[in-house]
Amino acid sequence: MPTSQTITLTEDGSRLDRALVSALPEHSRARLQGLIEEGAVTLNGQVITKVSHRVSAGDEVTLTIPELRAVGLVAQDFDLDVLYEDEDVVVLYKTAGMVVHPSKGHQDGTLVNALMHAVDDLAGIGGEERPGIVHRLDKGTSGVMIVAKRDDAHNALREQFTVHSVDRVYLAVTLGTPSLDAGRIENRLGRAANDRLRFTAVEHDGRKAVTTWKVMERLGPCGLFECRLETGRTHQVRVHLSEMGYPILGDPLYRGRRTAPPPVTALLEGVNHQLLHAWKLAFDHPRTGERLSFERPPPEDFMRVLRGLRAQYAPA
Repeated sequence: MPTSQTITLTEDGSRLDRALVSALPEHSRARLQGLIEEGAVTLNGQVITKVSHRVSAGDEVTLTIPELRAVGLVAQDFDLDVLYEDEDVVVLYKTAGMVVHPSKGHQDGTLVNALMHAVDDLAGIGGEERPGIVHRLDKGTSGVMIVAKRDDAHNALREQFTVHSVDRVYLAVTLGTPSLDAGRIENRLGRAANDRLRFTAVEHDGRKAVTTWKVMERLGPCGLFECRLETGRTHQVRVHLSEMGYPILGDPLYRGRRTAPPPVTALLEGVNHQLLHAWKLAFDHPRTGERLSFERPPPEDFMRVLRGLRAQYAPA
């Protein structure tokens, strides 16, 4: 059964998540941030979902803490493409088609199942059902990811994502390109009312999403974008490019399989995912503070399509 806990804050001017960490040391910061974002925290009777909301001494906070579900995570031994590992973190390459963590319909064969086998004591890190996971990539997106091996590393990395100091750069092949060479998209994203699998721009209740982009190549009816994330919302790059009018090629949710010229359709044969790749990742090491940077080129099917587009459409 869920439990409720009410406390009176003593900190003045602090962020809500930091004030709760001070008042409730038995809970990790990541756990408390998750409760805030899920709407399980009220401040003076009002639901607050922004972790950076400023509080005052004397504010009354109530947390509704759900019962943790036993998910029975199974350790599975299959190869991980590890780019870097030390006692605090693992940086790895996730292939397109791999699910990050178990969920309904994907109880095994996920990245987390492999990590449970490869990393000792991972089960306790992060607090609940997604051990070690600091950020996600969609099933159909390939690229570089970081995983925490220790609770203190997990909390430090989550803080870097919260303050947007992690550098994340994606590559995407799109249908169409704008006349501008670069730009910035800022809006709020929430679930689409008519399709709960999709996200869309909303005026109210969504979460702020910011992407800066530039066109790297114009290839006839297609283009190659570089996208840098200032925030990391679910499907963010996919939604932003689609709502600009340039969906990612091959994307089954966001018009990326709409009618394309026959030569482009032919290039997509055998490709069953969006052509989106988490290309670069940089962060401060959670213990040493050293800035670490990693880069991985797109997978072969992505590059095969790109080579085909260049051969047919690149300027002479």
